[in-house]
Parts: sequence; structure tokens; C-alpha cells
Amino acid sequence: MTEAIVVGAGPAGSAAAIGLARGGATVVLLERTRETGDALCGGFLSWRSLERLDALGIAPAMLGGQRVTKVRLFAGRRCSETALPAPAMGVSRRRLDGLLQAAAQAAGAGLERGVHATAIGDGSVQTRDGGSLSAPLLFLAAGKHGFRGFPRDPAGWQQADPVMGLRLRLPPVAALDQLVGEAVELHLFDRGYDGLVRQEDGSANLCLAVHKSRLDEAGGEPAALLRALGEAQPRLGERLAHADGLPAIDAIGHVPYGWRARVTSPGLFRLGDQAGVIPSLAGEGMGLAFASAEAAVAAWRRGGGEAAPAFQRDLAARMARPFAVASLAWRMGENRRTAGGLVSLSTRVPPLVRWAMRATRIGGS
Repeated sequence: MTEAIVVGAGPAGSAAAIGLARGGATVVLLERTRETGDALCGGFLSWRSLERLDALGIAPAMLGGQRVTKVRLFAGRRCSETALPAPAMGVSRRRLDGLLQAAAQAAGAGLERGVHATAIGDGSVQTRDGGSLSAPLLFLAAGKHGFRGFPRDPAGWQQADPVMGLRLRLPPVAALDQLVGEAVELHLFDRGYDGLVRQEDGSANLCLAVHKSRLDEAGGEPAALLRALGEAQPRLGERLAHADGLPAIDAIGHVPYGWRARVTSPGLFRLGDQAGVIPSLAGEGMGLAFASAEAAVAAWRRGGGEAAPAFQRDLAARMARPFAVASLAWRMGENRRTAGGLVSLSTRVPPLVRWAMRATRIGGS
């Protein structure tokens, strides 16, 4: 008999499957894609995320990612650079997810690909092909995509001008290595920002969080927006110049940054972006995935499926401060009246930057 079904084999779902299987549960991990791809994600693993991965049996050396030791902020021609509290890593989701899925299977979890869940609840998962799977424990880890019956409503100011996520990959070139080095870069601009980090193959992952109004000003075309940003932001333009034209750009709409799930039903644990969506400027999206999986498994060990509602409330409470700090930094960074001052303050008071980086990590259960 299947005791637990995990919907989504990304970082949150795979980490939960590992913990459940190690705890003796019979687990089935459902993934709608047939092959492990490179999800729209910043690809940044903080020092705390690396510790949690190590506890799952995936050591940093196995990831083979790009070492990251500093954060670099840009606003127009202003720039600041601050050492991270501890070394982090840039790694592609293809690499990370592949290792996590293999670890889940090695722990004893089943992995079923090409299964597109469409509804979940009352101990069952409905699939697009009309099928139904049942288990007393359900773990919803479907990532940033909306899931029917589980609305994630952003704050009112975002509803009026929703946030879009964009991602492109810059090819590995020596000049880009020299420009970026061991840094994760945040380029701030009016109504948005982008994050840039190198990954295991030497390529650079560029992710943007941008309000729809700013994209509309570029005719609704992501490539046109990037060209305009490259012209207005000299440092970003330097980096984009190393792209051979503009490669394929991935997009996702209406990302509900700041939302947190506070309630759930017994037997249903909501993980990762289905539990809360931290502003991506913090670089803690994957940290939330691992922290939520760790807490859900611990709650299940203590109280089984009946522990789910308390787990969700406790996780929402633990997310409060990191989300608040990340939201404040994000709103200042995307405001043209405050972005330059934020970078200047970062230069003058580096301890404040390091405090913010620590304050936006999701703590243990």
C-alpha cells in the first residue's frame, strides 16, 4: 500500500520523498515532465541550503557547481560588493533535480514520470488522463505553477501590476567569467531586478522579476525589454553583450511573491512554493523548498497526517521575518527613487547586508 504521494519531483518534493522513505514510508513521487529539465529558477544555493543537501546525502562536491562567495549590487552606475556569510553555490536545476531524484529512488521512493496531477485532496490525486491515486499522506510540491483548488493570492499592490518571471542562460565565455567571477549579482532597475550567477558548466543563469507594466512598455516582448535594460544599465549591458543574440527566454506570469499558506487539512502538507513564495531577490527559494520538506517530514514522524495543520501554521510563522525582510529589500530595489541609496548604503555598511542575508534564510523546525 502506498502511504505517501508527493506531487512534484523538484527540490521540495524530492527532499520530502527522501525523508519519508528513510523514515520507512512507502512513497510515490509524481513528476509531470518525462525528463529532468532546467526549471525557471535563480539556481542559487545558500550556505544553509548546502548544509541541508549534505544531510540528505548530497555533498557540495557532488553538485560540482560554481562557488559563490560574494553578492554584488548594481543600480545604474552605482555598485557595491559584500562577502557572503559563508560560501554558497550556483547550480542548474537540471543538475540539482537529477541528483535529488536519484537520491529519492536510492532511499526507496518510487518515481513516476509523465504524470500530470490536476486535483488533490481527500486522500487522492486526480491526473490529467482521468486516473486517480490514493494515499493517506499527500505532499503538494508543484512549484511556482498554480494548482487548481489552491489559490495563491499576492498582495493587492501586486494584483494591480503583477510580477512576471523571466529566465535566460548566457553561454560560457572567458570574459563573462572575469566579469562575474565568484559573485551572485543583483542588477536593480525601475519595477524589477535581475539576478545573475554562474553555474556548473560555466554558463550564467540570468533571472528577472519584473512588473507587467515594465514589460508592457517594451511591447510585451522579453527580448525588447532586455535590450532596453542593457542600454540603460551599462554593467548589465556588458554581460548581455556576451550572448550570441538573445537565446530562448523562459517566462512565468503572476508570481505571488510574499504569499504564505497558513492552513491545510489533515494529511495534506504543502511544500516549497506551494507553502510560500519568498521574493526571489533573497536567493532563498530553494532554501524554502528544503526547509519545508525537512519540517514536514519531522512533523509526520511526530504525529502522522494529523500533524499537517500545525506544521503549516508553524512554517508560515517561521517564514514571517524572512519574507518581511526580503519584501522590504525587493521593494526598495525596484523603486528608482530608493535603489541607488540602497546600493550606497550597502557600500557604507557591509554588516547590514550580511545581516539581511542571514535574516532572509528560513530557520530550522
